[in-house]
Amino acid sequence: MTVTAARPRRREHRGSDTLAIALIGAGRIGANHAAIVARQIPGAALVAVSDPVADAAQRLASRLGAEPSAVDEVLARPDVDAVLITAPARSHTDLVLAAAAAGKHVFVEKPMAVTLADADRAIAAAAEAGVVLQVGFNRRFAPAFAAARSAIDDQRIGTPQLLRSVTRDPGPLTADPARIPQWTIFLETLIHDFDTLCWLNPGATPVRVHAFADALVARDAKASGFLDTAVVTISFDNGAIATADASFSALYGYDVRAEVFGSAGMVTAGTARTTDMTLYDAGGIHADTSRRDTDLLHAAYLGELTAFTDAVRAGTAPVVAGEDARTALSIALAAIRSIETGTAVDVAR
Repeated sequence: MTVTAARPRRREHRGSDTLAIALIGAGRIGANHAAIVARQIPGAALVAVSDPVADAAQRLASRLGAEPSAVDEVLARPDVDAVLITAPARSHTDLVLAAAAAGKHVFVEKPMAVTLADADRAIAAAAEAGVVLQVGFNRRFAPAFAAARSAIDDQRIGTPQLLRSVTRDPGPLTADPARIPQWTIFLETLIHDFDTLCWLNPGATPVRVHAFADALVARDAKASGFLDTAVVTISFDNGAIATADASFSALYGYDVRAEVFGSAGMVTAGTARTTDMTLYDAGGIHADTSRRDTDLLHAAYLGELTAFTDAVRAGTAPVVAGEDARTALSIALAAIRSIETGTAVDVAR
């Protein structure tokens, strides 16, 4: 089942042009998003923070001049125009449904859902309520990635034929694998790459997936289902072939890159470097690299949240819609089935 979102209805702002936004989920990414809204987006205000851990909500709200509130209180507030959902992934769909029912515009972190049925429910709820539903695929807003897409749209590399996307989290891996949900590498890490590859191959549809994965970093955790290293091959209906790879332990820094080879050329985007400075000394050649996604991709995070507030104000469709999230999720779920079966599998529609 595929649900097409309706054009959002423009919401009236009573008594102020300020867009009032509440955060649901005060973890690392939530705190990053909240700070951007509070400090860097003109005309937007962070008014409330909600988190099951009351102390976390209190600390973040106090730091950013907002109020700590329960989720039901946030959704009941008539002055809240929109919510940012950055809670754990498996709660996203229910929160999107509740926010849409309350008439709140929604920015939700990836993945929007962990099943296609839930993705369809979220898309349908936003369409029925006439609210903006934007999903947090930030790479589309990174300047280099956006420039790569423009080059592709302008036919400067011809027809895309071979594509590649990379996500390598900075090492060493310090998280307890037992606390990381199974299939995280596909549903929460590589899902960024799946969206990127579809976006950089405009108009094409993913049709078949073959995935390979293992626990090469935390080998003892494999028995419990933890996977920290993966490669996924995706075939598209226009003949293009794409690969995505991920690791949870890149010792040199946070590494996010993409490449599209076409019939008339090639375009690349992304780097682990924080600047283009290179130091040459007796010890070799050195460059500074980022250890945090929120540092390396700050411009992208700012761009996606600015685009969300712009869409809410204008009553226009979001840049990254629920349908885009559904497509990326369909690839992630196919990758999981491929691991389970040991074979290539078709992408579900």
